[in-house]
Amino acid sequence: MSENLAVTADISPEEIRRQRNAERILATSAPRSRRLLLIGVLLLLFAIPIQAFLGNNINYVLHLLLFTMMYVAMASSWNILGGYTGYISLGHNVFFAIGGYLSGMILLYFGVSAFFTAPLGGILAMLVGLFFGFITLRVRGPAFIISTIALLLVVRIFFDNWDFIGGSNGMTLPLLDLPVHLVKVPYYYGMLLIAMVAIYTSYRIKHSKFGLGLRAISQDEVKAESAGIPTAYYKILAYAISALFVGMCGSLWGQYLTYMRPNIFLIILIAANMVLMSILGGKGTVLGPIIGAIALITINEFFVSQLGSSELNIVGTGLIMVIVLLFFPEGIVGTLRRRGKLPRILDWE
Repeated sequence: MSENLAVTADISPEEIRRQRNAERILATSAPRSRRLLLIGVLLLLFAIPIQAFLGNNINYVLHLLLFTMMYVAMASSWNILGGYTGYISLGHNVFFAIGGYLSGMILLYFGVSAFFTAPLGGILAMLVGLFFGFITLRVRGPAFIISTIALLLVVRIFFDNWDFIGGSNGMTLPLLDLPVHLVKVPYYYGMLLIAMVAIYTSYRIKHSKFGLGLRAISQDEVKAESAGIPTAYYKILAYAISALFVGMCGSLWGQYLTYMRPNIFLIILIAANMVLMSILGGKGTVLGPIIGAIALITINEFFVSQLGSSELNIVGTGLIMVIVLLFFPEGIVGTLRRRGKLPRILDWE
């Protein structure tokens, strides 16, 4: 049909070939540009700690970056259940605590660092996610959200009264035997690696048959089940995978803090941050949780520096979020894509 149109418009075959070549180049240039962008960003992130080895004190920068990467990993992980599947969980920091306490106890009693036991923390969190997913995913909507909050409260009470892990008083972990200006570097690289794997896993799931089934469940679970999708199996598996990287982050975070208490890990604000970051960036997209985590932490850090750690900081951060969501109701990435204004280099869908 295009050739007929071209002939009627007196366009030569050579011109048609040039147009087709240009279209092919345009179609392949965006993935190549995305790869180059990712490589450039990763090289920059891997190079930043070199300043610490040169004797420069960049502890604040490393702390802010590793904190951001931790939430990038956790928000991307949460997005597998809350974004792709459509089941909003406000209890995901239970897995954060499970990973932290498992690695903390192994470090305290056996001297094995969390850098080696973080995968175990993630696997245990994943197994717990399978168990609780089997129980809580029998309900939907607000009932599921309430069940995840109930899970958080029950685990908090259990940890507060479990003397073996220190109860509500918590426990102290040993410091890394490194100079002060280098002590954050291993945690930085650890969080960077977890974030990379979490983002890659989220991307692969989004572009798989499994991810297609999760999105079908999010749109209409009854129709998805009638179409032959094993919805119960898919939901439980999504719950477990979304717990994996949250548990791994908790393992490193516990040793990084060197002190663990239930009220550090098991407060609803941590789970709420995962939700807010995904919604702010674009729930159900690969890039959304990354953008949301960076944006929320940057906004919060700005108000802390200007207003201090007070209620004013919380009010300022909340107002900015409300304003952003008024103009970007589907999140930054989702709204820009719907309006056709998302740069191709940032379109990972």
